[in-house]
Amino acid sequence: MATFQLLFPLLVSCVVASASPPRHLPPCQVVQTDVFCSDLSLRSAPLDLPDGVQMLDLSQNQVQNLTQETLAFHTSFRHLNLNSNKIHFIQPGLFRDMTDLRVLDLSRNHLNVFALSKTSIGPLTAVESLDLSSNGLYTGMSDYFLADSPSLASLSLNSNSITKIAKNTFNGSSLLQKISLHNNVILEIEDGAFDFLRNLTELDLSKNSINCIIDFNLYHLRMLNLSKNSMERFQSASHSHAYKLLYLDLSENKMLYFPYLPRHNVLEYLDVSRNCLQTVDISENPDKRIPVIVTHLKYLDMSYNHLQSIPESFFCFMGSLEVLNVSNNCIGSFSISNEGLLSNVRIINLSYNSLQSLTFGENTLQTLEKLFLQGNDLTTLDPGVFQRLPSIRYLQLQQNSVEICTSDPDQEEPESAGCVSFSSVPNLHFLYLSENNLHTLPANAFANTPLKLLDLSLNPGLVMDQEALSGLELSLVHLLLRENNISSLNTDLSLLKSLKHVDLSTNQLTSIPMWNEESSIESLNLQNNNLVTLESSTMLALERSLKTLYMGSNPLNCCSNLGFLHMVRRSAVVVPDIKTVTCVHEAFLEPVNIEQLEEGMCQVSGTPVYVIIILVLLAVLITLGLLVKFCHSKKRKRNRGFRA
Repeated sequence: MATFQLLFPLLVSCVVASASPPRHLPPCQVVQTDVFCSDLSLRSAPLDLPDGVQMLDLSQNQVQNLTQETLAFHTSFRHLNLNSNKIHFIQPGLFRDMTDLRVLDLSRNHLNVFALSKTSIGPLTAVESLDLSSNGLYTGMSDYFLADSPSLASLSLNSNSITKIAKNTFNGSSLLQKISLHNNVILEIEDGAFDFLRNLTELDLSKNSINCIIDFNLYHLRMLNLSKNSMERFQSASHSHAYKLLYLDLSENKMLYFPYLPRHNVLEYLDVSRNCLQTVDISENPDKRIPVIVTHLKYLDMSYNHLQSIPESFFCFMGSLEVLNVSNNCIGSFSISNEGLLSNVRIINLSYNSLQSLTFGENTLQTLEKLFLQGNDLTTLDPGVFQRLPSIRYLQLQQNSVEICTSDPDQEEPESAGCVSFSSVPNLHFLYLSENNLHTLPANAFANTPLKLLDLSLNPGLVMDQEALSGLELSLVHLLLRENNISSLNTDLSLLKSLKHVDLSTNQLTSIPMWNEESSIESLNLQNNNLVTLESSTMLALERSLKTLYMGSNPLNCCSNLGFLHMVRRSAVVVPDIKTVTCVHEAFLEPVNIEQLEEGMCQVSGTPVYVIIILVLLAVLITLGLLVKFCHSKKRKRNRGFRA
């Protein structure tokens, strides 16, 4: 009886629990008519989906069979995301009643298994975007998904195993506007495979095995990507039909000659980089030299080829060109002497060639803003070559061997030849001259040039005239002088009122430049120098504006840099390399990290620790001597008082 009384409450609770329906908290996130069930290890959609759900995200789950039951018998979807599941079966006619379905994502599944059944999934009555990427599909399998897709506008078949595009591949999807076949194994495209797709504007065939395109005639196409194939030749149809192509990417192929482009074109972007171009002619026959007519072209990339020269005539019909990249070739000379050529160009990249000669005629390249010349063999230039570029703002000349002319600010033309002048370049703001074997920097080298950044790094042994930076007092913001083997600076950097970022790292400096309270320095790099003592007055002046300071790898003295220690601990200055900032203390055999230094270790500024210890010992000995003497005299008095 007692046992029954104990079990009765438990039995009652079990009956109540069994009578009540189980509490079910759906794992999916519901936002109005959108349901997100991604990455929840589901095999189907939850049964309690809200009525009228329009977007269902079942991606990254364990769905294998796609049926009405899998989708909880809902048909009102507009967007259905099923990517990254294990779908290998689709119920025939599943999408027939989904008349509102616009976006269907079936990527990253096993639809190649379903395609073996040779069953169509259609009709996809209203689907406009279909993604079948990464499904192991090979030639002919896509037909079962596209056969009845009358509204399809965007199709992705990326990362499959398709080797051939047949003439009838897209017959059931005549309204296609965008097709992506990136990363397949396409070797062959049958004639007419895309011809009937009058709305097709974007075609991505990148990363395949196509070796040539002959008689290209997709007049309505606006974007064509053929990069990362094995293309040896690209040739448009020879008739005079007008093309709408704006973007053509032929990069990373095996082309020996410049592509044969439609004569009547509106091409704006052309990339033929990373090919095997040895000439800008369209064929090897010199008698069939046909001019390249691309009057609307704005961007041309021919970098990473084997070009040795580019004749000026090549640019005759490129009046709209804004960006020209011919870097990483073998070009020995480059000249623009006709003022009508490249009249709209803003950027020219000639870096990493074999340039020994560079010529710009009068009134040429008036719109050029950025010029990249690094990594060439430039030694002798026309002294005023850059002064003829009125719009130049950004100039990279590192890794050459140019010499800077001595300049007189009152003189319009530099005196000597064999050097280049950087004075009176009215809009030049960024100048990179590192690794140029510069030995001297003459006075007024940049007079009347409003430089904001000047990089003179990696010129070992560089000697700067005291007036070298004269004229930059109000403009210069960044100054880079790293790895120049400088032991002292002749130039007074405190005169540069706008200077905020200075890099003096990896030199032989034994003292830092003097700055006053008007300093605006925000970032200072003094790593890898021979600094022992930092002037307290200079550090105090810098503290007003300084935000970042690099000080690692210097033989600092611990007790003669207490001002620096106070700044690090009490100001807002950040020392990113604080772990490598050490100082030498006579009480320690190894350098001490600046963070571990305590003020008590340097009580008397400039006094060696052993001297302090000796003074303390002397004081103790004197005190003991006085105590002994006092006690002895007191004892003698006591003895005299007890005499008979």
